[in-house]
Amino acid sequence: MSLKKTIKPRVGIVAFSSPLEIGAERAETAVPSMEKILLEAGCEVVEAASVNSPEKAFAYGRLFSEKHVDAIVAQPVSWFEDYLALDTIEECPVPLLLWPLPGMETGALCGAQQAASFLKRLEYPFFSVFGEGDCRNALAKAISFLRAAALSKIMRRSKIGLAGSRVNGMTHTSPNEFMLKKTIGSRVISMDLPSLLQEVKKKQEEDELQLWNNFKNSAGSCRVTDQEGIDSMRIYNVLKKSIAEQGLDALAVGCYPHLMGRVCIPASILADEGIPLACEGDVHGAVAQLLLTRLASAPTHNTDWLDPLEDGSVVFSHCGSGALSLAEDKDAISLEHVRLMEQGVCALFPSKPGPVTMINLTASDDGYQCAMLEGEALRTKMVFPGNPLRVAFKKSTEHVMEWIFENGVGHHWMAVYGSFSEEIRHWAKISHKSLRLIEH
Repeated sequence: MSLKKTIKPRVGIVAFSSPLEIGAERAETAVPSMEKILLEAGCEVVEAASVNSPEKAFAYGRLFSEKHVDAIVAQPVSWFEDYLALDTIEECPVPLLLWPLPGMETGALCGAQQAASFLKRLEYPFFSVFGEGDCRNALAKAISFLRAAALSKIMRRSKIGLAGSRVNGMTHTSPNEFMLKKTIGSRVISMDLPSLLQEVKKKQEEDELQLWNNFKNSAGSCRVTDQEGIDSMRIYNVLKKSIAEQGLDALAVGCYPHLMGRVCIPASILADEGIPLACEGDVHGAVAQLLLTRLASAPTHNTDWLDPLEDGSVVFSHCGSGALSLAEDKDAISLEHVRLMEQGVCALFPSKPGPVTMINLTASDDGYQCAMLEGEALRTKMVFPGNPLRVAFKKSTEHVMEWIFENGVGHHWMAVYGSFSEEIRHWAKISHKSLRLIEH
């Protein structure tokens, strides 16, 4: 995937009505109007139609199913029988957005409310907004839901490569593959790490030196040898080939301790290409990075929670595998050996400031838990040899830490620039009920 791509919800539109009701005739103008609004908002509309009978509901439900929509936008223009919504989703079981058209005598809002009552009892994923189609607040909320519906389908089809194993002693990073598939949809693909390393050893391609020189020229300084850089590029080429062959969306590599520093630059480059690579064999981290990468169409930070500072902000960082686009100052990027092992190549830099959304994913007794925080990344110095990200939260750090310990949240936090909490809330509700979202 290219990071130039953004989530583009693929939707079908239906205008629900009942022939006897006032306002039913509005369907003919409401349908093209809503189609225009959603197209301009970045959606792909595959079909738009007026539905006022069970026969039409079944027919368009089947059509939406055949065209693989991510969600259905239902716009009641008058009161309508709730079974019209039910008949549509029986044929195409995707999330449903109810957006009734205002009108005092039409009963459109009443129809939407009664349908919502039915859907709630069925535990069916739906959301509702109210207002004219050009209402900015309603449109923003609607798009958040539709993006979450598209994200849910992306995650359900995702493949996460695991090369090696998780770190001995990081038990909470162990994936429950059955529950991960059931809850989020991601499938773990085992990759034989010794075979990959053997391929790296024998691999010699003409582009490796050029790749390394290009990467080196993107940094402000370099304190490693060209041979170490070329080794990183060989690993990058081998991983990229395996990603293409197996159709992987993200991967986790068991780097600690023996491969420390050797996969950091491949992770940095792949992140800017839209393929997250989680450190330490953490499949949960890879899934969380993938979710944030797709939402933001941008690379993520793969971090450990480090120490709070005197001002209440918290430093997050890992060894130096961040995408170069995450650096505040490109001239401050330094290519150096990894800490502790003094080998390989890492890209060290302070991270840029801005609003961030952070999540941590862990398996629970009966499903999965996704913990979410929002904060503001502040300017920071190189207080840790990696990619330090300094974040201030709205609530006190003491309370946030209490919440973390009370809920058994893991230490790997994935962060992305921007505010995506609304989409993540919708995504969690759309996903299987065994996914529990917690936020502070």
